[in-house]
Amino acid sequence: MDCNCNDNCNCHTGEQITCIEIVPIFSSLTREEMLEVAAITTQQTFQKHEMIYLAGDEGGKLYVLHTGRVKISRLNANGKEQVIRVVNPGDFLGELSLFSPLSMTDNAEALEKSTMCTIEGIKLKEIMGKYPSIAFKVMEELSVRLEKAENLIENINLNTVEQRLAQALTNLSDEKNEVLLSMTKGDFASQMGMSQETLSRKLTAFQEEGLIQLKGHRKIIIINKEGLAAIISN
Repeated sequence: MDCNCNDNCNCHTGEQITCIEIVPIFSSLTREEMLEVAAITTQQTFQKHEMIYLAGDEGGKLYVLHTGRVKISRLNANGKEQVIRVVNPGDFLGELSLFSPLSMTDNAEALEKSTMCTIEGIKLKEIMGKYPSIAFKVMEELSVRLEKAENLIENINLNTVEQRLAQALTNLSDEKNEVLLSMTKGDFASQMGMSQETLSRKLTAFQEEGLIQLKGHRKIIIINKEGLAAIISN
């Protein structure tokens, strides 16, 4: 159910301010200024696999993820999905449509039950004019995402499947040298520019070579980090 804090419904400013507080682009605002942003914010809950928006939909909104996880992806002409990123609480999406009259260019799907805080672009631009720090934070985040996108393109074009996988496992590993995938293996493969079948074969090969150990569907233990580093450097 959509609502805002001016409506007579089960939506409270406290919930909105909590959503605003966890977003880095609003971190420089005072409590009073955050309340001002919260006043133009609505909330909506999406169930697992429900689409938040589709490519071609009208844009003009900033979506802030409060709880849950959301997958951002695109489809090519043949219908093959390319996963762009997985959005976690505190992150935002739909920002490109705020600065362009074009429709949405990607798809956003809830990977689990997720609550979004939505801000109308016109109202947000008014707030940005009043508090320029928000605009600078948005541009900063866009610069980071652009760099990640360029690195992804370079990685797919210049590196082998083995190098891409070794790099991804290294980047995702924690202090215990364990990787717990936050997405399905199909989405993980798509994000690296390979098929799920290729990913499964390479993971099995890495395990047979003593580089990793597979635990269930989403847990991977890195046994030989130096071995993965050697693959990357080659």
